[in-house]
Amino acid sequence: MPLTIYNTLTKKKEPFETVEPGKVRMYVCGPTVYDSCHIGHARSVVIFDVIARYLRATGYDVTYVRNFTDVDDKIINRANQTGVSSQDVAEKYIREFYEDMDALKVERATLEPRATGHIDDIIRIVSRLIEKGMAYSVDGDVYFAVEKFSDYGKLSGRKLEDMEAGARVDVDERKRNPFDFALWKASKPGEPEWDSPWGKGRPGWHIECSAMSSSLLGETIDIHGGGKDLIFPHHENEIAQSEAAFDKPFVRYWIHNGFINIESEKMSKSLGNFLLIRDVLKNTHPEAIRLFLLASHYRSPIDYNDRVIQDASANLEKLYTLLMRTDSILDSPSRASDRKNGEWWLRFCDAMNDDFNTARGIGIVYEAARAMNRMMDEFPSDPSDADKKTLATNRCDLLKIGSVLGILTESPGQYFETEKQKKLNQSAIDPAVIEKLIQDRAEARKSRNWQQADAIRKQLEAMQVILEDRPDGTIWKMTS
Repeated sequence: MPLTIYNTLTKKKEPFETVEPGKVRMYVCGPTVYDSCHIGHARSVVIFDVIARYLRATGYDVTYVRNFTDVDDKIINRANQTGVSSQDVAEKYIREFYEDMDALKVERATLEPRATGHIDDIIRIVSRLIEKGMAYSVDGDVYFAVEKFSDYGKLSGRKLEDMEAGARVDVDERKRNPFDFALWKASKPGEPEWDSPWGKGRPGWHIECSAMSSSLLGETIDIHGGGKDLIFPHHENEIAQSEAAFDKPFVRYWIHNGFINIESEKMSKSLGNFLLIRDVLKNTHPEAIRLFLLASHYRSPIDYNDRVIQDASANLEKLYTLLMRTDSILDSPSRASDRKNGEWWLRFCDAMNDDFNTARGIGIVYEAARAMNRMMDEFPSDPSDADKKTLATNRCDLLKIGSVLGILTESPGQYFETEKQKKLNQSAIDPAVIEKLIQDRAEARKSRNWQQADAIRKQLEAMQVILEDRPDGTIWKMTS
């Protein structure tokens, strides 16, 4: 089936047709860099990482822009609290963002602009809106006149006459309408500032994305994304200012992801129930986190709890165990990497073409894994070349799917060694002790002292160490 996308603007799934055939222009709102990233930020970033990967895997030339908001009230407040400059605050948390997302195996966007790098573009659009009568200046501030834009509210479904000021907008008596929003803010003591036709000041939040998007991708783009919390007012205001400035549609497809709950309660910094990405990564493999984040449809809310993370970790281990098993059978498991697409990849594409349904896609991964294990269970002791070719084909499909989802990116040996070390660090067991017990067991087996060998295995199991005897020796891993 062809790719269809649920468009927040039209509230329905639509066939995907780009402005320019074969090319995708995608803009996703990035972080406001005033604090460390939590698991909620990870969901949005991972989802759009997978969308970009999938579009590229299916032949599109994708230009993916994800911005940094590096000038904002929250950044200024954090700077004042810590006694450093706004620039220093932004730089610190941009570095942290990269560290967290690199750890989660998120690929870098094609372009990652900062708002402060596009001040000239911002001033140019604001000036254009004033010239067209869509914005006005008051005491060095510039506001967009929402009543001048007849389609205001078309994304969120809200009507100006039904909205009440004070909920998501600043109440300012100087505004012509309470919902008029700031395009430019006059400077205050201690704040970053730039020269403009209206005096020294800084950009408002919404205008930066219109400026960066239009300057880097053009005045009409294919995909704009972000969390559902951005639908109003941020994305609503982006539409108004962009379409008023350029007199053409701003975005063809709006994509918004759902929230993460913590133990069935909405995650919120005010409630203190948020989880930093770096803290979650201390005990959980990054690919297990990706499995968790992608195991539900991106538009649905998901609940973070210990059970779902343990399930994702266990499923990831099963997949790497499968790869290790295939590698023990195939002479050169990578030989089929340039072959044509197989059954599992085509089924995965069917799932993803239905509004990027990663939940169904991951289900297909598990189905493929079960089928491959059954296949190997039925192999004779010396599998035929035809059996090996079929297994290699399926393995190739699995890895290609993994490259889209951002999983199975390590060799089985690397994965198990990393997990073993992590569990050792948590358990404080000396690996030298384990190696000595394995050696003692090997000697007992060699001398046919089965009772002693079995006793050592049980001793290791009590230490949560599981053994696997293979033709080339015994390997071990920690169970928790």
